[in-house]
This record gives sequence, structure tokens and C-alpha cells, in this order.
Amino acid sequence: MLTYHGNNVHHNSYEGNDHIAFESDLRTIDRMGLRILPLATVVDWHQGLLADSEVDDGVALTMDDGSWLDYHDIEHPTCGVQKGMFRLLAAFRDETPGQATVHASSFVIASPDDRIVLDQRNLAGLGWWGDDWWADANSSGLMSIECHSWDHVHPTLDTVAQRENVRGDFRRVESFEDCSAQVDQAAQYIERAAGARPRFFAYPWGQASDYLRKNYMPRQQERHGFRAAFSIEPRRLSRKDDTWFLPRFVCGEDWKSPEDLERILGG
Repeated sequence: MLTYHGNNVHHNSYEGNDHIAFESDLRTIDRMGLRILPLATVVDWHQGLLADSEVDDGVALTMDDGSWLDYHDIEHPTCGVQKGMFRLLAAFRDETPGQATVHASSFVIASPDDRIVLDQRNLAGLGWWGDDWWADANSSGLMSIECHSWDHVHPTLDTVAQRENVRGDFRRVESFEDCSAQVDQAAQYIERAAGARPRFFAYPWGQASDYLRKNYMPRQQERHGFRAAFSIEPRRLSRKDDTWFLPRFVCGEDWKSPEDLERILGG
């Protein structure tokens, strides 16, 4: 499973721009004879619902943070026009008929007020972190909207949904109340805005407290409704992996070039 951050636009090079990397990587995946699979298909396999043959040579694509750059084309202040991840995915589907199940999952931050602040303090302050596109993405067949918590306990926010207002460390989400706010509240908002309940949760920075991972997620599934949760441990998925801490590779951290990705995919 591969992970990208649409917000990562620093300069127009593979290593400095996840959009350029994503476009290149789609073609690397296809050239290597691998299949792009929906995340739900991979989770079905992990949970014993599909045979190995259903996911052989499969790669799942995910994106974290869920700003406009996952969907809309935007005019970047320093790097020019950036094609949205959705547009890149659609173009690849249209150009590559052999890939029958092209799909990606965007893990979005739920809180609308906090996204406004994050846009002002971490992007260009141009209103690029709205949720106007979520429903369209969900109905497209190309992209699903999943959950990346209520507010990411992001360090640039003044107040976060953590009982001691500890920011920058999602491992400190370790009480029932904090978990409910970051998980249940987020899922409820996303369902209203996107038209469908998110099925998967990605921990900010891949971090989870023992309480969240081992207690709240498995024991409160009727409350939150998630089927699985994802870390950023850089490993291939196996059926032995914890449903509530599944591994993913991250662009820019675990690979920085097409050659790096080929080594991961070929390994």
C-alpha cells in the first residue's frame, strides 16, 4: 500500500512534488505488470474474504490530509498549475484500459473550522482545504473519502480535541473521550459531507496509543463503524498484520525516486 500527500508541492521535481511522483508511479506500477486495487479489496483479502489470487500483484493507493490538491487542479503560488490527484488518476485510467480497478482512497481531516486554520497556516491561505469535492469523489468510482481524524492534533492549531490540548502527537489520544472525538465525531461529519460513512481510518503520522489501537478501535466498532486502521510502518501487508495498524509506504519518506519505488514493488 502506497501513500501520498497532495499538499507536498515544494518544487517541480519527483522528490519535491507528490503530484509529479504520483503520475510517474502510476506508470511504473503498470509497466511492472502490477494491478491497482481499491483499498477495500485489499482489506477484504486481509480479513479472509478473498483468495490470494484476487490480490496477487496488487497495489493500493492512498492519500493523507485531504486538501483540494487531492481533487482540484490549482494554481500554486510558486510551482504553477498542479493537476489534482483525481485528474491524474482519471487520465491514467483512460490511457490504460488494462487496469480494470483504478482507484485511490483519500484520508481527510474532518473538522471544517480546523481545516480553515490549517489552510491559512500550512498551505497558501487560499481556501484549499474545503470539503466541497468529497461527495463527487465518493460517487466517481475512482476515489473514496476516508478518515484521517477530527483535527490531526496538528501542532499549528491553537486547540485540539485532546483533553490536555497536547498537539503534535497522536499517541496522546488515549482516553475514551479523546478517541470518541477524533474517531466517531470525525466519521459522523465525513458521512454528512461526503454522503457515505468512511470505512477506514488512517492515524495522523501513523501514530496510535495502545488504548486507541488495542482497545477503542476493536471494542467500539459498533460506535465508529470502521473496518480497519492504517499506520505508516513501511512494510508489505500480510494476513498476520493487526487490522487496527496496517502498514503503508509513504512517498518522500520510504521512496524518493522511481528506482526506489521499483525496489519496493519488486521486493
